[in-house]
Amino acid sequence: MRTSRTRTATGLAISALALGTLPAWAAPAEPVAPTALAAPAAPRYASDTVRHIPLQGAVNVRDVGGHRTYDGERVRHGRVFRADALSDLTDADLVKVAELGLKKVIDFRVPAEVQYDGPDRLPAGLSPTSRPITDNGLFTQLITAIGSRDPVRQEEMLGNGKAAAFMRGVYRTFVSDSANRAQFAATLRDIAGSRSPLLYHCTAGKDRTGWTTYLLLRLVGVPGQTAVGDYLASNTYRAAHDARLREQLKQGGLMQNPDLIIPLQEVRTEYLDTALDEAAQRYGGLQGYLTKGLGLDAGTILKLRERLVD
Repeated sequence: MRTSRTRTATGLAISALALGTLPAWAAPAEPVAPTALAAPAAPRYASDTVRHIPLQGAVNVRDVGGHRTYDGERVRHGRVFRADALSDLTDADLVKVAELGLKKVIDFRVPAEVQYDGPDRLPAGLSPTSRPITDNGLFTQLITAIGSRDPVRQEEMLGNGKAAAFMRGVYRTFVSDSANRAQFAATLRDIAGSRSPLLYHCTAGKDRTGWTTYLLLRLVGVPGQTAVGDYLASNTYRAAHDARLREQLKQGGLMQNPDLIIPLQEVRTEYLDTALDEAAQRYGGLQGYLTKGLGLDAGTILKLRERLVD
């Protein structure tokens, strides 16, 4: 992790939780020597359907390709990638990212997140496109709760199902908020119109990024159950990192019961269902949300399928 920015321990911990990064005092006691800028071995993927790209400075970077559609075709590899924050990529990571051939990187983070964690660190010649999607006040909620160091207040704010309810509210805005809809729509149009690899990301790569990927996979004909599986895979790739963060929050004296934040760290089918229910109420279902809410026409949907499906 780069340490050029000066932040208080509390600020670091809050940033770490909200942005999916460990604070400086949680780093390994013995620093890891940077890897030389030599061409790395070919990336190792977790499976043929969920292609995880292992990096040192990000934990939830994946190729969206590999999934089968209803008619047995396969979503192409190497066209679209999803990720968590790219602020702390190492030099070795940059080599791997450069090999993806990206021509566009879309950053869904709001300004407060970028301010705490820093801008994306990308290969030379590549600049992020800022396309903020509101977190519905999640960042402020975390600052207030964790920054208080008050276990009673934290329990009042996050306990008894309140954290999960807050996350359901975040997902509801993916459908109800017109500015959010515009950002999702612009991203899907970018994918449809691009002939080069593209990556989009948020902070943890699980909610805003997860919803975008769910929509994309459904649009190109991937069955719902498969798309949900891709969404839930964030829990697998983030599990060790998030558990380590909870332990450091406890050791640092910021939270007596860091398990209160688990609903904020995880993706859950109930969160996804909340967005889908909102789409049903407002637009009659997912198709209505995509065509009426996002304004995607038949031509855009056809381009997505032509570009992404073999």
